[in-house]
Amino acid sequence: MRLVVMASGNGTDLQSIIDAIEAGYIKAQIIGVVSDKKEAYALERAKKHGIPAYCLPKKELKENFFKELLSLLESLNPDGIILAGFLTILSEEIVERFPNKIINIHPSLIPAFCGKGFYGMRVHQAVYDYGVKYTGCTVHFVDKGTDTGPIILQEVVKIEEHDTPESIAKKVLEVEHKVLPYAVKLFVEGKLKVEGRRVKILDKEDL
Repeated sequence: MRLVVMASGNGTDLQSIIDAIEAGYIKAQIIGVVSDKKEAYALERAKKHGIPAYCLPKKELKENFFKELLSLLESLNPDGIILAGFLTILSEEIVERFPNKIINIHPSLIPAFCGKGFYGMRVHQAVYDYGVKYTGCTVHFVDKGTDTGPIILQEVVKIEEHDTPESIAKKVLEVEHKVLPYAVKLFVEGKLKVEGRRVKILDKEDL
């Protein structure tokens, strides 16, 4: 299966997928890494592994960004798209072009602390400020809403009294590096069936 991974930052989630593919855990090929930011280290990670890297700087392209992104994705024609820390909310046109083929990871237990404005450290700060006892991460299919698509997997992280927003972020990221490759593996192997808001795992296995 041919995958495109999209990332806006450091790309550690991307790295977890690359490592899983190189280890034979995921039977797929990353045919391109796309970023909306020139400074994204994810692009360098791609180059180090011989993966084509594409930068579409959103600040420069402005209103042409989504047109250029759709054109690139259509030219690559992937079987699946993985949003691994991609901070731009995709246009409806892109989502409609790849129905149930776009997977996103979000650093909270959706539907808590998600939607517009909730990304990166903003999520973990909000979790800390609210005083919840548990947080985690969610892998879901992307639909026309923001963090509203059918949920594939979730993993819980316990928050201790001594935790800070930074330590919460670190805990959640460690879990993301397990959950996202597993979700991609299930997708690649055709083991995910979307039934309305529910995602059925056809052949579940341990993380």
